[in-house]
Amino acid sequence: MEMNLQAFERFAVSYQPDEIIFCEYEPGDAFYLIQQGRVQISKILGDIEKTIDVLQPGEIFGEMAILEEAPRSATAITVDAVKCLEFNRANFEILMRGNPAIALKLLKLFTKRIYDQRRRFMVLTLDDVQARVADVFLMLNEGQPEPQDETDERVFRTTAEDVAHWAGLSPEDTRNVLNHFVSQRRLEVMKDRIVLKNINEFIRFVSSRRKSR
Repeated sequence: MEMNLQAFERFAVSYQPDEIIFCEYEPGDAFYLIQQGRVQISKILGDIEKTIDVLQPGEIFGEMAILEEAPRSATAITVDAVKCLEFNRANFEILMRGNPAIALKLLKLFTKRIYDQRRRFMVLTLDDVQARVADVFLMLNEGQPEPQDETDERVFRTTAEDVAHWAGLSPEDTRNVLNHFVSQRRLEVMKDRIVLKNINEFIRFVSSRRKSR
């Protein structure tokens, strides 16, 4: 997200690696725009804490505190040394009045973040590990442009480790599932990409597992 935010450096805050910025369920009144470092977002699902995202510079988190006045829906902890711009209701109003173009970009980003977060939760709510891995590919496909031809094949520039992260599974369990799909000739796993042979097969498979829950 390209924005000139130099005028808002007075809102900058810094954190050390492995420092908790906020915890799930606690009240919140601020959101953050990452300028440097990475932030891990995790959530309690059942009795297990699962990582649902690792955010990079230019991304935001904690926006629901501004939009819904709700408790934190996840925990944010730094991966590296992190620098953020911290916006509460008061200084966000200053931002909106002083630079409405930037405020509009942030609001559009809020909308995308809410959709992405809820979509990732949908993946993690599946109990069947094969369906969870398959749904990761459906999620990734939703973010890709429509193919020019009518083929059902899809190519994803991703790795088994990335899929494991989004599926909330260990790399070993994820590789086992991918190998199972490969044995069924549903996938080809290469060094720099994964080729899904028929996207519609995965759509039907995930849909059947979600309905059976």
